[in-house]
Amino acid sequence: MADAGAAKPADEGVRGRFERIYQALRTRICMLDYAPGSRLREEDLAEEFGVSRTPVRRVLVKLEAEGLLRSVHGVGTIVTDIDVDELAQVYELRIELAELVGKLSPVTVDAALVARFRDMRARCDLLVKEGDPREFSRINMEFFHLFTALTTNEPLRAISERLYYQTARIWLKTAARLESFDELLKNEFVTFQREVADITEAVEHSDLVAAGHVRRAHIAMSFRRIRRAAEASI
Repeated sequence: MADAGAAKPADEGVRGRFERIYQALRTRICMLDYAPGSRLREEDLAEEFGVSRTPVRRVLVKLEAEGLLRSVHGVGTIVTDIDVDELAQVYELRIELAELVGKLSPVTVDAALVARFRDMRARCDLLVKEGDPREFSRINMEFFHLFTALTTNEPLRAISERLYYQTARIWLKTAARLESFDELLKNEFVTFQREVADITEAVEHSDLVAAGHVRRAHIAMSFRRIRRAAEASI
């Protein structure tokens, strides 16, 4: 399983080593590379990342605190399962926080920031044509980080990130159980494309409040689609 997290920079340091492993494992969990119920072994991960078990153990503890892993006595560290109803309050909070990104400590919009959003919009246009579920998941994660870069409020960014990764797996897991998965995924691509286009337009006009309103509306609509998909898969 190759990813950027497995690359080991020569001068990364203790903090860099932790972040490399943490981001790689979190991404694998959220892209369902590690399915719910999978067991993660410290020794295997330490060997893969070329480190001792100490930084791996610290990463697993943090991921457990964030709800992505759990320790089972006599078994080990297990990837948690996800349930729409259990995440309802998480989505409610994500909806409210999205709007705050455009209001609290907003960044100054410059040409470089606009270019990043335009590049993301172009990638979404290509995504709709190619229809790659893994690329959709990856771009969705990248766009989350790009959107939260619109605020310099670090507590807001940190809370938003934690909540996002708690819910990042739920749509793909739910939709994959449906016979109409391909059509649902295509519709999700188009909806995401429209969200990115609308937020990009708001950023182009330096209207970050509008960008927050757009993001808020799309998270709310996404949760409603997820609930319908979950009900249809029962």
